[in-house]
Amino acid sequence: MRRATGDGRRATRLSSASIEVAGADRRIRQLRGSKPVVDPWKAHGSVIDDERRPDGTLESALTVFLAGAECPFTCSFCDLWRYTIDGPTPASALPTQIADTIRTLDEPLPARIKLYNASNFFDRRAVPVDDLPRIAELCAPFAGVTVESHASTIGPAALDFARRVQSLEVAVGLETIHDEARAHLNKRLDLDRFDAAASFLSDNDISMRVFVLLGAPYVPADASIESAVRSAEYAASRGAAVVSIVPVRGGNGEMERLAALGHFTPPTLDELESVLDHCLGWPRTVVTADLWDAARLATCQHCRDARVERLRRINVSGLPEPLIHCAHCTEQR
Repeated sequence: MRRATGDGRRATRLSSASIEVAGADRRIRQLRGSKPVVDPWKAHGSVIDDERRPDGTLESALTVFLAGAECPFTCSFCDLWRYTIDGPTPASALPTQIADTIRTLDEPLPARIKLYNASNFFDRRAVPVDDLPRIAELCAPFAGVTVESHASTIGPAALDFARRVQSLEVAVGLETIHDEARAHLNKRLDLDRFDAAASFLSDNDISMRVFVLLGAPYVPADASIESAVRSAEYAASRGAAVVSIVPVRGGNGEMERLAALGHFTPPTLDELESVLDHCLGWPRTVVTADLWDAARLATCQHCRDARVERLRRINVSGLPEPLIHCAHCTEQR
């Protein structure tokens, strides 16, 4: 019997990995609820916020939540598929959404525009290549442009778009550096690939924003805070200008399955406060708490709103504040 060659063994390993990934994709998708009908010609909405930059300045930023093709990676924790369409993004749909949003704004325009398409900006199925010149033209009045994309899609296309706009920032999901958790996210991302993307962006003077999960599945509950802080530190060491701490949300079916198996514990507002408090004062990186749906995090209902507002203030100022005192929950905190 002829022995398998090195290439043959590698091919077998790749085939087995592909089968495993396909099975995870199928399971995650089968557990999802129904997807709402999404109009690809209309943005989901927009918001304008003040954001702190690493140099200490405040910058007004317009975030446009775009409708388009779904991300192909099927991450276990993701719920953004709800805001995507079936099939590729139609040509001209994204420029139409962006133009319609900008048209509603008062002068002067915010300093930055963030184009969040619940997918990958450099995936041509999500953002048709022929739309890029028009998108860049619409972004011309803004001093900074932020887009989001998986690390594996960052390369020449990002450099080409960066040359079309004033100053590009790419938001990348690192999620976690916890080995077991990362292996189960179904994200197809290892640290070497993240590092390569970070180096590419840095070498080409493109800023990087990084998403880090709080409460990633397979991270033990008693290690959740430390794991998120260490992941934020890792992102900062790779040149992240901004790190956003994102509490994992349930509701996609897979998180509920993992919770039933003891592999996922929903994060709490206490934990989000602790992570942000640990990450203040870093010299070259701004760390913020993602407060979307923060009111849903497990916490005392008497002081919840005040504590979320405390986090909102810290996001903007970068300055530590005393914890909110609450007679109903102080003994438990």
